[in-house]
Amino acid sequence: MRLLYIDPGTGSMLFTILIGLIGAGIYSLRMLFVKIRFVVSGGKKVAVNQNKIPFVIFADHKRYWSVYEPICREMDRRGLDVVYMTASPDDPGLKNPYPHVKGQFIGEGNKAFAKLNFLNAGIVISTTPGLDVYQWKRSKEVQYYVHVLHAAGEVTMYRMFGIDYYDAVLLSGQFQEDDIRNLEKLRDLPKKELVRVGIPYMDEMRKRLVEAGPVPEHPITVLLAPSWGPEGLLTKFGDKIIQPLLDTGFHVIIRPHPQSFTSEKDMIDGFMKKYPASDQLEWNRDNDNFEVLRRADLMISDFSGVIFDYTLVYDKPVIYTAAQIDTDVYDAWWLDTPIWTTEILPKIGHVLNEDNIGSLKEVIEECLHDTRYAKGRDQARKECWCFEGEGAVRAVDYLAAKQKELDSSEEQA
Repeated sequence: MRLLYIDPGTGSMLFTILIGLIGAGIYSLRMLFVKIRFVVSGGKKVAVNQNKIPFVIFADHKRYWSVYEPICREMDRRGLDVVYMTASPDDPGLKNPYPHVKGQFIGEGNKAFAKLNFLNAGIVISTTPGLDVYQWKRSKEVQYYVHVLHAAGEVTMYRMFGIDYYDAVLLSGQFQEDDIRNLEKLRDLPKKELVRVGIPYMDEMRKRLVEAGPVPEHPITVLLAPSWGPEGLLTKFGDKIIQPLLDTGFHVIIRPHPQSFTSEKDMIDGFMKKYPASDQLEWNRDNDNFEVLRRADLMISDFSGVIFDYTLVYDKPVIYTAAQIDTDVYDAWWLDTPIWTTEILPKIGHVLNEDNIGSLKEVIEECLHDTRYAKGRDQARKECWCFEGEGAVRAVDYLAAKQKELDSSEEQA
């Protein structure tokens, strides 16, 4: 049986070679068919890309629908046809209410990438890094690939070469553009189009928050929202933070990362059994985190991107753990400049460590009343959330103009 085993790395390489060979064969056959039609028609013009999809949005997981929905809504409003392809069979985008947005489940894992690798489309929009690096290869029949960020913060914390082979990236801050340009110089890459549009999904959250109105009177509520993995808050501290948090007397909500219920099931089950739900403690697994973020007066987290959603949209303080980030596998490793997130975190919240975890109540009360954190949040917004409230409109302005430009170039060719 050992002779039949293929390690994951070799399997991925073989899949890539196979997809490349099939793709090249299909493209060659298609061009041959076009030439035959040209000859048969007596030299008349032949439509090469008559089956091209104008816009494709690819989501590798259903959790990114909140990132794409504002863009889809704006494209639908303008009458732009979009195919929303997802690798999640239960993606809410499959049942979207927009007439011009067609949801399509394309399979999971390599099955999804096989579909994408043979795609015939004008513009492909995605949050997924690793284009032309791993299994997902650029299709010969896609004109343009546009990367959309799914959180405020770094573009350099993707694994190496994560966005190198996109044609354009939609950004929300100058520091992101500076980092990408530095990487392009170091790697001798052609310049991508870098367009600052803002953060559509955060605009949506802010609008929803305003419409919801003020939160009803309630006891001080602390939300514990850890990431998963060895550097996650619950993995590192566990009982050391849950019990002191309950000892504060504040109302506590614990919302583990969804992946924790799969990858760290034994740990989560153990904590839920040891600290059962009560009048003081809630365990939260809502698909939509809007209400839980709205109700909380303060968040305790680690390196999760939800920190910026919470502080910048809901305008509330955070306590965070300083994760020891090993940048060896990330694009940040190439740069000498500081990581923006590690620079801004001390300005928007208080660090939690072994020295102050015993005085957690005092740390929480300080964060709730110290005005310096409000000033830090204002600075963070200016640096990473440009064109607040205009993200979806600006993104679609760019995409629509780019489509016209590409169509014009194709006609001339």
